[in-house]
Amino acid sequence: MQKTNILYQRVKTAQELNQILELQQSNLPQNLANIEKETEGFVTVTHSFELLKQMNDACPHIIAKYNGKVIGYALCMTTDFKVKIPVLIPMFNEIESVIPKHLSYVIMGQICIDKTARGQGVFRGLYQFMAQELKNDFKAIITEVDIKNTRSLNAHKAVGFKPLKNYTSNSQIWEVIGLNI
Repeated sequence: MQKTNILYQRVKTAQELNQILELQQSNLPQNLANIEKETEGFVTVTHSFELLKQMNDACPHIIAKYNGKVIGYALCMTTDFKVKIPVLIPMFNEIESVIPKHLSYVIMGQICIDKTARGQGVFRGLYQFMAQELKNDFKAIITEVDIKNTRSLNAHKAVGFKPLKNYTSNSQIWEVIGLNI
């Protein structure tokens, strides 16, 4: 079903945070069939409401809404969260090893599109809105993608992300990618 009138905005309410968590849960690897993980992609990290809210308080997340419901999100995470999410410490260390010390950047902590809204430009719309909203405070958006998540890697490269480095952590190979804004 083609969706029109998609609204891109920053998260403002607890209800929007809860809708992000619902969408996240439905796209975790353990909740998807293997073929779905390969063809549709998946998210890796689970956030608590408290952590999601703390991240949002520091830099409000980007969401896509349709008929009042969150159908996509791109989480914003400042470097202050390096030690608050232990599984991401290796990512921060790898980023710091390849980018200039003076570069101000934000981590796109996770991006996800509802199955009913995929293939309709929501992914691109989230990043365009994110870049526009954050360009006065940051010079780059950086993230990492599990190399097994080919749908996500290809989508990121299609919107302009460039590879920075690959590394292995927790038996997974990650590609660190960046987008200048």
